[in-house]
Order: sequence, then C-alpha cells, then structure tokens
Amino acid sequence: MTDSQHYLDGLLDILQEALEGGKPGEGTAFVENTRPDGAAHGLRPTLARVGAAQASRDIRGASIPGHAQHAAFHLEVAVRWDRDGDRGPFDWQGSFQPEQVNEQEWQAAQARLKRAYEEFVSFARTLKDQPANGDIASSVAGVTAHAAYHLGAIRQMVKEV
Repeated sequence: MTDSQHYLDGLLDILQEALEGGKPGEGTAFVENTRPDGAAHGLRPTLARVGAAQASRDIRGASIPGHAQHAAFHLEVAVRWDRDGDRGPFDWQGSFQPEQVNEQEWQAAQARLKRAYEEFVSFARTLKDQPANGDIASSVAGVTAHAAYHLGAIRQMVKEV
C-alpha cells in the first residue's frame, strides 16, 4: 500500500494557491508560481501590493476592497454553514461594503480575509478523520472556485489602478 495525500489536503492545497499563491520552486495547479521579483500571485499577496487609495477606485462599478470584503464574507459563511448549520439569511449584497477604504480600513479588510481563510482551513482539517464526504468536498471546491474568481477579477482591476 502506498501513502497518498488525503483528498482534503489536495483541495486545501489548491485553495492555498488561490489565497497565498504558488511556492517558489514548486509547481502550481493554476496560478503562476511567482512574479519575476519573487512576489506570489495569490489573492492575499495581490491585495498587499495595492494601497488603499488605489484599491478604492471605482472600476466599472466595483472596487478591490469590495471584492476583498466579499471574499472574506464567503469564507466566513462557508464555516457558519458547514460547521454551525447556519442557513442565513446572509447579506450577500452588503458583503461588498465598504467599497472605498482608508489605509487602516484596507489593512483591516486584508486581516479579515486572512482570518477567514485560516478559520476555514482549520475547520476543514478537523474533518479529515471522517469518511470522504461529498458535502465538505463540494464546500472546499466551491470556496476555492469562488476565491479563484475574485483573484482573477482583482488581478484585472489592479491593471487599471
């Protein structure tokens, strides 16, 4: 019998790539490994490279802080849904607020995203001893797809600021 990666670890590796970017010298599933200057391409490093004033610019009716706040909210809701059985209602429209931030609010938004990501990963890892479960696999896959969407949207917006 060979050692193989737990399915949740594999899914969480891809979520990590979406949020943190690739690791230097390692292959990636879908995000370029690193920039020429060594900076990672994930959602969190991308946000960290943009200041509050730049991020707060309106781009086709949206803003980078709005996307970041919403991505954090989605991770928070996933934990509430899967761990706590909370079925809402959830204020999805309000989750994009605030769209304009000062530097302190921008740092707080990024810290919220980090906390939400870490809480989701911590929760998902508690499920590794349970039999393979389509609900949690779907949740991790959905969270990853959602984070990847917002990473792509934000990376396009960064080009315009």
